[in-house]
Amino acid sequence: MKVAVYYNNNDVRVEERPRPSPGRGELLMRIEASGICGSDVMEWYRVPRAPLVLGHEVAGSVEQVGEGVEAFRAGDRIVTTHHVPCGECHYCNSDRHSVCETLRRTSFDPGGFAELVRLPAINVERGTFHLPDKVSFVGGSFVEPLACVVRAQRIAGLRPGTTVAVLGAGISGILQIQYVRSAGAARIYATDVSAFRLEFAKRFGADVVLSATADVVAEIREDNQGRGVDQVVVCTAARAALDQALRLVDDGGTVLCFAPLGPDELFPMPMNELWRRGVQIVNSYAGPPAEMRAAIELIASGQVDVDGMVTHRLGLDRAQEGFRLMIEAGESLKIILEPQR
Repeated sequence: MKVAVYYNNNDVRVEERPRPSPGRGELLMRIEASGICGSDVMEWYRVPRAPLVLGHEVAGSVEQVGEGVEAFRAGDRIVTTHHVPCGECHYCNSDRHSVCETLRRTSFDPGGFAELVRLPAINVERGTFHLPDKVSFVGGSFVEPLACVVRAQRIAGLRPGTTVAVLGAGISGILQIQYVRSAGAARIYATDVSAFRLEFAKRFGADVVLSATADVVAEIREDNQGRGVDQVVVCTAARAALDQALRLVDDGGTVLCFAPLGPDELFPMPMNELWRRGVQIVNSYAGPPAEMRAAIELIASGQVDVDGMVTHRLGLDRAQEGFRLMIEAGESLKIILEPQR
């Protein structure tokens, strides 16, 4: 079978691999759509483990059923996630699934940028779901990233009537905008350096869009009756955005860090000021099973429009082009690889 093997951001090769075979409790999945995630182009994270087959935002159908699997049949339309929690440890039992050791270890064989993927038994049991007929395979590939957004906002305590500023209008930023709009946010601001992406932010629910190079804090405060916003979502790995977030958040508000800095980067925090102002800083990672189910419903019900976010659909043989588009962040938003194309 064909796979796209990642060596670095500028070296993604289409290679041949043996067809996986599902064991007991496992599934062989035919990949129809696989989204390129922002984390796929973080070289500090990916290159030390290269070469590897990436791709974790996937949708497709069951190609082959392993012995003992009763919940799925060949031909079923499914979505799945690569990282699944054990559901039994101290962290899972206290709703901290993303730090479960099992979640950090689980993965696909070999990865979603492939024609076929073997899903281990734990992924089948805890992270694989039927895809409603009304949801396209491309739409299904958004379930995992949207689940991450749903979890993040649950942790951040989003409430109806909240004012929200989303810093960074890439894929995750647009999903955040759509989700907080569906949850009853009162006013939504969005910033980015790209005018192209700001157009998407406006289209998908932002009330006010601003260039990230403007005086964002002053302009949003002026529009918001002199106050900061209740919640700032940082969707870009930029120190300038973190600095803006701390100055933009209102007293008693929340800063949600949804994009990490590099592993060696430090950021100074005005701890006394944050304590005095009652500002909360939270972060989130992954989308456990409950959030996967919620994401499926949000997409199926039309509350979140994901198909409209897609700017490029490419065959597996054009994977390097997809990575280039993702890195350049020009006139592109969501890039989907379709291995069967």
